[in-house]
Amino acid sequence: MPEAKPEAKKAPKDKDAPKETPPKDASAEAPKEAPPEDQSPTAEEPTGLFLKKPNSVSVEAGKDTVIVAKLNGKELSGKPTIKWFKGKWLELGIKSGTRFSFQEIHDSASNVYTLELRIGKVVLGDRGDYRLEVKSKDNCDSCGFNIDVEEPRQDASGQSLESFKRSGERKPQGAGELDFSSLLRKREVAEEEEKKKKKKKSDDDDLGIPPEVWELLKGAKKSEYERIAFQYGITDLRGMLKRLKKVKAEVKKSSAFTKKLDPAYYVDQGNKIKLVLEISDPDLPLKWFKNGQEIKPTGKYMFENVGKKRILTINKCTLADDAAYEAVVNDEKCFTEVFVKVLPVLIITPLEDQQVFVGDSVQMMVEVSEEEAEVIWMKDGVEMIPGDSRQARYRFKKAGKRHILIYPDVTQEDEGRYQVKTNGGQCEAELIVGVKQLEVLQDIADLTVKASDQAVFACEVSDEKVTGKWYRNRVEVRPSKRITISHTGRIHKLVVDDVHPEDEGDYTFVPDGYALSLSAKLNFLEIKVEYVPKQEPPTIHLDCSGKTAENSIVVVAGNKLRLNVAITGEPPPVTTWLKGDEVFSATEGRTRIEQRVDYSSFVMESTERSDEDRYTVKVASSSGECMTSIFVKIVDVPDPPEAVRVTSVGEDWALLVWEPPKYDGGQPVTGYLLERKKQGSYRWMKLNFEVFTDLTYESTNMIEGIFYEMRVFAVNAIGVSQPSMNTKPFMPVAPTSEPQHLMVEDVTDTTATLKWRPPERIGGGGIDGYLVEYCLEGSNEWIPANTDPVERCGFTVKNLPTGAKITFRVVGVNIAGRSKPATLTQPVTIQEIVEKPKIRLPRHLRQTYICKVGEQLNLLIPFQGKPRPKVVWTKGGAPLDSSRVHVRTSDTDTVLFVRQVARSDSGEYELSVQIENMTDTATISIRVVEKAGPAENVMVKDVWGTNALVEWKPPRDDGNSEVTGYLIQKADKKTMEWFTVYEHNRHISCTVSDLIMGNEYYFRVYSENICGLSDSPGVSKNTARILKTGLTLKLFDYKEHDFRTAPKFLTPLIDRVVVAGYSTALNCAVRGHPKPKVVWMKNKTEIHEDPKFLMTNHQGVLTLNIRRPSPFDAGTYSCRAVNELGEALAECRLDVRVPQ
Repeated sequence: MPEAKPEAKKAPKDKDAPKETPPKDASAEAPKEAPPEDQSPTAEEPTGLFLKKPNSVSVEAGKDTVIVAKLNGKELSGKPTIKWFKGKWLELGIKSGTRFSFQEIHDSASNVYTLELRIGKVVLGDRGDYRLEVKSKDNCDSCGFNIDVEEPRQDASGQSLESFKRSGERKPQGAGELDFSSLLRKREVAEEEEKKKKKKKSDDDDLGIPPEVWELLKGAKKSEYERIAFQYGITDLRGMLKRLKKVKAEVKKSSAFTKKLDPAYYVDQGNKIKLVLEISDPDLPLKWFKNGQEIKPTGKYMFENVGKKRILTINKCTLADDAAYEAVVNDEKCFTEVFVKVLPVLIITPLEDQQVFVGDSVQMMVEVSEEEAEVIWMKDGVEMIPGDSRQARYRFKKAGKRHILIYPDVTQEDEGRYQVKTNGGQCEAELIVGVKQLEVLQDIADLTVKASDQAVFACEVSDEKVTGKWYRNRVEVRPSKRITISHTGRIHKLVVDDVHPEDEGDYTFVPDGYALSLSAKLNFLEIKVEYVPKQEPPTIHLDCSGKTAENSIVVVAGNKLRLNVAITGEPPPVTTWLKGDEVFSATEGRTRIEQRVDYSSFVMESTERSDEDRYTVKVASSSGECMTSIFVKIVDVPDPPEAVRVTSVGEDWALLVWEPPKYDGGQPVTGYLLERKKQGSYRWMKLNFEVFTDLTYESTNMIEGIFYEMRVFAVNAIGVSQPSMNTKPFMPVAPTSEPQHLMVEDVTDTTATLKWRPPERIGGGGIDGYLVEYCLEGSNEWIPANTDPVERCGFTVKNLPTGAKITFRVVGVNIAGRSKPATLTQPVTIQEIVEKPKIRLPRHLRQTYICKVGEQLNLLIPFQGKPRPKVVWTKGGAPLDSSRVHVRTSDTDTVLFVRQVARSDSGEYELSVQIENMTDTATISIRVVEKAGPAENVMVKDVWGTNALVEWKPPRDDGNSEVTGYLIQKADKKTMEWFTVYEHNRHISCTVSDLIMGNEYYFRVYSENICGLSDSPGVSKNTARILKTGLTLKLFDYKEHDFRTAPKFLTPLIDRVVVAGYSTALNCAVRGHPKPKVVWMKNKTEIHEDPKFLMTNHQGVLTLNIRRPSPFDAGTYSCRAVNELGEALAECRLDVRVPQ
């Protein structure tokens, strides 16, 4: 796609130029007048990070354009972060993949970044101001540019040139005259059309705002204009408001939509949302579009038609559903926008601190709450970009909710603090990279070889990955035909074939990256040919490679040992090997003897500790014998340390103790390595990188309340032992702080009651209880008051000597031991304090206490006084009846209890509290009440008109309570149904009015007190007869009316069109007497007991309910009403429509 360049200014036309100019002259002058591309008036000098800033362009609508910028990579400390904006805030990165695409190209040779913004099929809404922002670790820069979009234009110049033609049609091109009149006429018409287009363009100017945003603004409230303009980067607010004013004035009522979509919808990620609108006609076809593409019904998108409502349901919304939606009915459209809110990503499993060595493989893992969530990795505050992972030797891996940072081969540069950030939280951990100490497992041994023999130098180090170089007399040895250099695992070899005298010298192996060198000497054995007599005594030529003392060889356990013993003598001697004092003659197996013509070898494959002994070789012949001894010492890594245990713990420390290993491996133990881990974890953490020489170690920086385990390794010159047995799980805990606010609550002649508050700091070990101790005055011995800790914050110390002065203290106890004591500032004298007795009578007992018969009586009366006072209850001066009344007394209160009170329990109760000659009394008045008896002597004293006077006497028993009123009822003698006349009548008489003439009445009266109405009433002994005075009943003669009528439908059935699946009902109304029989029919067939149909008749209103009709239920429905006088029929048509 060609890059859009700014338009070059056209050269001004020369008015004096001739009318006809040869094409050659025009073509020759054109390049001179047009300015070069790089000297465009809009071009600027590069400043800041930009080598080339993006240029403002003018693009025709519907075409593609490319914006190019270049950055100076030398000014950047790392890969820059690029962001493109429209307006001030609208970031174009959210539109990536639709019409906007971005590209970044880095030229490593020139260190120049080329940035491209491609916009496909430009629309009028794309015009406006844009901004490019560049950020790096230390620098940032930005620049702006403009994109102008023009409407597609016709080739007006082509039409003008077409009118610029010769008057002669069939003459040659060079002949004829120009038709200037036609040209001028068309020019005037073209100018008028151009003016009309400009005027229309000014009226329809959309200010560079996309059509979907205009639709959003049209349906939004005025209070939301500023938010929408800020969201979509609209800067010309005044122009936007003017355009909206015009648009709203021209808004026409939609003929297709009765209710449009809301301007915007908001939904959380993972939830579903419904877009609801209403159309004017249910038969109108409607289509849904998302970002201009039609939506088809799937499991993701579901369409529903409910009457005139049209519903689009979007299930399990994701960021891909954050888009513009529109509903189209014929030529009318309805727009909305759906915003999907991203849920915060929480960190489930955070990073963990790790300690590794150089060259190890490291995986740092974090688990988040959402799959495929975006996380940011940072190292020492700098973001780790996945694109740089090839250069940084790390890579990222996603496995569901887990995000893993992997270092295949870690270095010391990778050490630091790592952070993981999400939009819902962050976590961090530290990566510590240590350097392994290279250990020499087998050194190079000196060699003595003869001419043409093979010399093999071999050494073994602790790290398989270590490489190195070989030197002879400080000159590097290069591989050749005779010299072979190999590296297999931890073993490095230098093999020299066909040894020459010049190969003699000092050979050295230097490991790469370590200040270490291994040296050995190659001795060349010259062979001199001399005359030897036939009788030569046997001789042993011993070569002890790696010997540390005379005839002593030290071998690392697990290595191979070959003792090559050269033997000479005539005649050839016989060789015998002895291990200790026993003859060894095995020729096969792990340890064996290999015999050759001129030497004998003792071979040990994978040496063991049991191989350590003195080995003797004897050679004998007729010329004599020779014998020599070699002591083979096997060294190995030591055994694990023993008796590893934790002796004491603190708040964040623990003291670890162990015993040396039983076997030191033949080499002295140089120190120990220690590790610890949390209980249940598999990740051990090293506590020291340098060997620790003591047998006691204090581990710090632990978390209180967490269980830990520890183990120890022994180290000698050979290597590291196996780990010891893990310690028993232990928890770093510390004693609590001292209890607070210790004080004396009470003192008697032999006891003291203390109380206190819990310690300010308890810690992870909790608190098991408290111990109380006391010390007599003049003594330094603290005597424990309790052996088992008490859990509550109070304790009574008993059996104390009366009159003694004693100091008390309290300590908290937990798994870590005793806390600091909390001690009283002054000693306490153990002596009872006399306190005057006083009764604290509750307020509700200071007046008469009323209770009902059968209820429970429970009176709690507190008092005070020391020593414990004597409490006495009496009633009317006499002792209480212990069979009915129960009394319970404590040090501070007394309780009077009666399970079921009776009237006899009423009276005045006296309470007396006495200490020595001091007394306090109180009187409690108790009244037990019940319902009153019935009213007596109920009589009808007088009757006049429709009134009756009723009188009575109060009840004999008022229930031990005042009678508060009476309830009067009347009853007709014929029915004897009682009706209430008066309630709460306080007098002993009443006048009953509005009685019915000709009836005879009885009256009854209930008494009422605080307990309610009496159980039985007092009934009048006589009656009140209401006589009729001067009234005679005369019956009129009348003819009975005939109310019978034939059935007639007052409301007929109406034709219906219903939607399949939605229940419906057919209604009509019928009148007739006697009540007609109703029959419902479908297509003239009677509808019987069918669960699909429900027929009801409510006072002549007939209803036929059809449950969820289908097309099969369509047809003609009729209702027939029949009685003895005739019949009536009503019919209707029911159509069932299936929604499309």
